Amino acid sequence: MPKTRYALAGAGHRAQLYVGAIVGEHRERAELVAIVEPNPVRAEHYARLVADAGAAAPRLAGPDELEAVISEERVDRVIICSRDDLHAELIVRSLEAGVDVVVEKPLTIDAPSAARIEEAVARTGRKVVLTFNYRYSPRNSALRQVIQDGTIGDVTSIDFSWVLDTNHGADYFRRWHREKKNSGGLLVHKSSHHFDLVNWWIRSQPTRVYASGGLRFYGAENARARGLGARPERGTHDGGDAFELDLRTDERLKALYLDAEQHDGYRRDLDVFSEGITIEDNLALVVDYASGATLSYSLNAHSPWEGYRVAVNGTLGRVELEVVERAAVLTGEGLHPRIDPSLSGHEGTAGLRSEGERLIVQRHWESAYEVPIDGGAGGHGGGDALLLSDVFEGPGDDPLGRPADWTDGIRSISVGIAGNRSLETGLPVDIADLGISLETSR
Repeated sequence: MPKTRYALAGAGHRAQLYVGAIVGEHRERAELVAIVEPNPVRAEHYARLVADAGAAAPRLAGPDELEAVISEERVDRVIICSRDDLHAELIVRSLEAGVDVVVEKPLTIDAPSAARIEEAVARTGRKVVLTFNYRYSPRNSALRQVIQDGTIGDVTSIDFSWVLDTNHGADYFRRWHREKKNSGGLLVHKSSHHFDLVNWWIRSQPTRVYASGGLRFYGAENARARGLGARPERGTHDGGDAFELDLRTDERLKALYLDAEQHDGYRRDLDVFSEGITIEDNLALVVDYASGATLSYSLNAHSPWEGYRVAVNGTLGRVELEVVERAAVLTGEGLHPRIDPSLSGHEGTAGLRSEGERLIVQRHWESAYEVPIDGGAGGHGGGDALLLSDVFEGPGDDPLGRPADWTDGIRSISVGIAGNRSLETGLPVDIADLGISLETSR
């Protein structure tokens, strides 16, 4: 069987997942024939990874050469890992050039570009696959199974709280995500993962969104209010504190960004308390669904621990999922963050919170019981490997319906886009008024 020929559009940090899969586990079915990336240092970084794995060197090209690359290199599929606001243009151009697309979430960042994608799919008949890896995480699949089996009856409401710690959450305020024009803010870039989970868990479509929130921790104004004093412009310097990122301390980040910034001026390590941040770090939403269910959702990006809690109420009972992905971010010498999930030896806190997950079901007039979660090796409890298998080998018969396409992408970003509009107006927003259609969504 001939190998599927891939082009990679966007060679940032996330591209590692796909390049590693193509030259590794799925090398018998896939080959990377081109890298479309404006920064030559980043493009060459991944080209070396391909060559080091013993595969043929991919062609390197700029974004303006995408159509030529697709034609001349006989590309079958394009994998898009570019900045979020560039997704729509690359998707549409790839579809019009006659190939299918695999794209990282989010599908895009606003309603007009979503409508462009919708129109291009209809006109070309090509496929767009969304890589929602959280669906494949065993704990999230287990929750879907409980709801799908009817164990708690018809879903009436969902409470969903997600906290990002000061290691992960702060990172969105150092890089291009900090400007809403690039990322759509956390409601689109990050929360689209979470909204997709809810859409998928309950098999319904969002209809109305009310949002509240703001930038309340990061940014220059908050730093001044808390008296943090003068701060360096970037984290890569001698000295530092727990909120700074020194790119010299991470070999991959140094190669992809510090060594590459001479070509495009992009700095990956800006201070999280500087001017210019236009996204929120505290968010709360109420979302109505076509099924009659209501979602209460919150996101915090400066928590001392990382994880999430979900409670799904139904006509027959309730199911609760609690996940602690990282129990604490501590500081070591020089105040740079270090991760200590177990908290062992940290006087006064050991044993109070530990990394792990629990799925609890309690039906009316019955005792609660725990549902076992069968995880595997690798990222997201083995979920990344399952996702990559679906992407590169093709999805099999999946009773949970985990593979996602552009319609799932539309449904997930529609909540964030409506949420952003609600933040601007202070009013609830009907998703039907966004100008994008959910009619073809599953």
